[in-house]
Parts: sequence; structure tokens; C-alpha cells
Amino acid sequence: MASEGVKERAHKPFLSMIISYAASGGSLVIGSAAQLLTFAILARFLGVHEFSVFVAITAVANIAVHLCGLGAMECLVRRVARDRGMYPQMLGHNIILTSISGVLLVLLGAAVLPFFFTLSPDPAANVAVITLMLVTNIIFVRVIVLAEQIFLAHSNFASANKVVVGFALARTIAAALACIAFGVATVASWAVWQFVCHVIVALGCWRAVKGLGRPTYGIVREELPLGLYFSIPFILRAVRQNADLLVLSLVASAEVMSSYSVARRMLESSYLSVEALNRLIYPGSAKATAAGLHHAFERVRKVLFAATSISIAAAVAVFVLAPVLPYLFGKDYVSLVSFVRILCWVVVPLAMWSVAMEALGASGHHPARALVMGLGSVLGAALTAWATWYAPPTGTFISFYVIETAMVIVSWAVFLRFVRRDREQAGAASLSTGVVHGG
Repeated sequence: MASEGVKERAHKPFLSMIISYAASGGSLVIGSAAQLLTFAILARFLGVHEFSVFVAITAVANIAVHLCGLGAMECLVRRVARDRGMYPQMLGHNIILTSISGVLLVLLGAAVLPFFFTLSPDPAANVAVITLMLVTNIIFVRVIVLAEQIFLAHSNFASANKVVVGFALARTIAAALACIAFGVATVASWAVWQFVCHVIVALGCWRAVKGLGRPTYGIVREELPLGLYFSIPFILRAVRQNADLLVLSLVASAEVMSSYSVARRMLESSYLSVEALNRLIYPGSAKATAAGLHHAFERVRKVLFAATSISIAAAVAVFVLAPVLPYLFGKDYVSLVSFVRILCWVVVPLAMWSVAMEALGASGHHPARALVMGLGSVLGAALTAWATWYAPPTGTFISFYVIETAMVIVSWAVFLRFVRRDREQAGAASLSTGVVHGG
């Protein structure tokens, strides 16, 4: 009887993890499906020219949003996961950095982007619309994601999942109402709908987290460099992710460009199944690595196996379902199915190296993580741009596989190096303590 009780208790954490992952993965899949539907609605109703401008400005905002907050959200998850008492201080730290950096980024974008994009013939209206889009896609997106991260830091995965699903569904509903019900056909008109949608979701999120405690305003100085180390790789990665789109727009037809951008969106969506695992594992990894990365080695090895299996399943699913996409986006996307089927397998090496980088982040080894991801993004952007220019779009696809495979090798080499270092330091400290006590 006793042994049966022990087995039952041993199975409970595993069962709880499976249930949590199913909920986390399900929320991200639902959110991804909603985003894809939103993308399709806007692509159909805005038209080629308006939609291309919308995607371009959104791409700029996607780069800026990683800089907004200076990486403070990761610090919140890591510190609060280890010590709940740090929440008020880390929340205040986030609010200050998000507000200051967000305003500066919006002002910079509002000053520069009107020279490249025209959303209205009236110069003042053009600046106003672009500013509205930047506020929406930088500041309000950051506030909504912050609410999700707050719940993750408290291991409240159910509420975090509700934020993800609610945000995605709200955008889909807004796009359907704007384009289908009210006939919105310009980016300038959609910008207003998008802004209102984000304000409503942000207010709902802020109300949801109020009960967790009030912020204590102040800068946690030791977290500033770690936050920058964490955010810079994502900024560089965002630049790399847009290098192919920029060059392809110069050397390929509109159909190839459009089909490729949708294929890229499908790749990002398929990675969400792995991201669901990483976001679930991160708080626990932060606790497990508090005394050294080597304490979580077995945990990370199991996560690698799980992430690889999940990514293969996701790639197979995308490959099989690819022929359905033209019915959603339209028959004009002639190359869409072949592009998606070529690109879908990139998610496997992407998942493999992300596990190592997430483990380094959870353990606080942000400089090494930033170096690997930063150099990978810089060199990757250069290789992708050159390959795309030299042989579009074949060179683009080849560059993806070369870059992601190289990232797997380098990421795990660095991870294993830090595991050995932490293990050696722990052994030396243990030996030193034994000598002192023996003496």
C-alpha cells in the first residue's frame, strides 16, 4: 500500500505538468490561429498596397517592442519566481522602464517613419496615424505582455493563458468588425480600430493583476545590465527576421514576397508549441539553477527531448495542412503551399537551440546568452540578405537551415561549458569547506 502511495505521489507532478502544458500549448495554438485569421482578414480587405504598408510599419514596431522595457520583464519572472516578496519592487521597475523607453521609441518612430510611409495625403494626419500605430504596437502590446509575464512569475498559468487567448481573439474580433462589418479598407482607418482594441485589452489585463499587489517604484540597478543582455538578442533577431523580407521585396515578385511572408508567419506559429513548453518551464528552471546551472542539467536534457519531439510533430502538422492555406488567403498565393512545406522543418533546430538559451537565461547567464544570440542574429542577417539577393528565394531557404543548425551547435557548446564550470566551482567550494572544517 505504501509503495502504491509513493507511486501515486510521484505521478502527480508529471500529470500536473502535462495538464499545464496542454493548457499553455492550447492557449498559444488558439492565439496563433486567431492571429492567422486576423492576418488573413486584413490581407484580403486592405488590399496589396495598404497591407504591405501595414506589415512594414508593424515590422518596425516588432523590433522596437523588444527594446521597450529594456528586458525588465524577464527580470520580473526570474526574480519573482525565486522570491514572491520581490514582486512590488520588480513591478515598479518594469513600469518605469516601459514608460520611459516606450515614449522615447514612439517619439523617434513618429519623427522618422513619416519620411518612408504615407498613410494620408495630409502630412499632419500621416504623422498622427503612424504615431497611433506605434503607441498601439509598442506601448500597449508591452503592457499586455507584461500582464502575461506577471502571471507566469506567480506560476498562475491559467491566467497567463487567458491573457494570450483573450488578446488574440480581441484582435480577430476587431479585424472582423472593422473590415467585414464596417468596410474598413485603409491602414489609417484600421489604426483607430486597432488602438481601441488594444486599450480595452490593456485595461482588462491591468485590472486582472491589481490584486497581486501595488508597485514599489524604483530602479533595481543590478538588473539593468541583465535586462539589456536579455533584450538585445531579441532586437537583433528581429532585425535578422526582417532582413529576408526587405531584400526579397527588392528582388522578387509581389506574389513570391506575399507567399513567403505568409510562410514565415506559419513558421512562427508552429514554434508556439515549443514556446508553450519554454514559458511553462522557465520559472521552475530559475529556481532549479539558483545554486548553479549544473543542478538543472537533467531537467534541461528532458526539456530538449520534449521540445524536439513537439517541434517535429508541429512541422509534420504544418506540412500536411499546407494545402488548406490558399483557401484562407486566396488563390493568388500560387507559391504558398511549396514555400510553407520547405520552411516548416526549420522549427526543429530552432526548438533545439532555444532550450539551451532559455536555460542560460533562467540561470542568469545573460552575457553569454546575449553573445550567442546576438552574433547569430548579426551573422544570420548578413548571410540571409546575401543569399536572398544572390538566389531568391532558394538562397533564403538554404540560409535558414544553415543558420539554425549552426545555432544548435554553438548554443549547446556554450551551455555545456557553463554546466562544467558551475560543477567545478561547486566542487571546489565543497572541497574548501571540507578542508576548513577538517582543520
